[in-house]
Amino acid sequence: MPALEIFLPVRDYDLAATLDSGQVFRWRLVENSWHGVIGKNFVQLTQIENGIHAKTIVPVADWNFLREFLQTEIDFATVLKTFPDDEPMHNAVTACRGLRLLRQQPWECLASFILSSTKQIVQIRQIVAFLCERFGERLAPQPPISSNLFYSFPTPQKIAAASEAELRMCKMGFRAPGLLAAARRIADGKLDLEHIRTLNHAAARAELMKLHGVGGKIADCVLLFAYGFDSAFPVDVWVERALQELYFPRRRAGEKRLRKFAATYFGSHAGYAQQYLFHYMRTKI
Repeated sequence: MPALEIFLPVRDYDLAATLDSGQVFRWRLVENSWHGVIGKNFVQLTQIENGIHAKTIVPVADWNFLREFLQTEIDFATVLKTFPDDEPMHNAVTACRGLRLLRQQPWECLASFILSSTKQIVQIRQIVAFLCERFGERLAPQPPISSNLFYSFPTPQKIAAASEAELRMCKMGFRAPGLLAAARRIADGKLDLEHIRTLNHAAARAELMKLHGVGGKIADCVLLFAYGFDSAFPVDVWVERALQELYFPRRRAGEKRLRKFAATYFGSHAGYAQQYLFHYMRTKI
């Protein structure tokens, strides 16, 4: 039966760390709950003992969209066992235990990370909020919170129909051409985001990097956060700093060496390990 709320039993899940670790940009802490939009569903999430309480404003018949997004069904203990047994990784897991990877919708993830280039998280949130307010579909009924969560994330077709000047009004600056080009390739059928799922990691990465404004770091973020390629290892300034300071403290390693090291050292869930190092470096050190 459709319901407005559900309890998802899950242990070792830090909801705050997960939603505030740079994977997503439309979640806001309001008192003790996190408010956000998944697809066209406004969702309120609250961490409680042994699980997560979820509430919507429209009755939901199938909650699998939320389980998929939060990844509550994975064997988290098995993931942690694949991490290297060293002091930096042990410290990161101890400090950030319960941090999870989300599974986002590919278009929203891709567009958000195109907009993330050279921006801090708080600025990315502002740009995404402007984009949703201007081009997103208004949710009904209206969520009982502030404006940017009244809207779904705009479709590629909606963005493709806009002009570069209109997109720049959302404060995205030089990122506008990249977002517009990606939206038009998808709207025209030249890029099938679902087809990416059928490719291996290298081929999927190469396909995404054909897009204007999508380099290796953005491609890896999309593969990790939207498609579940756990071998993807995005290297941004925080991860590079973590690798340099924690694993190469006595000599500077170039980007090529760091990428080769990451590809061979962190195991089958290297992307998971990367997120722990990212969050640990950004918030704890």
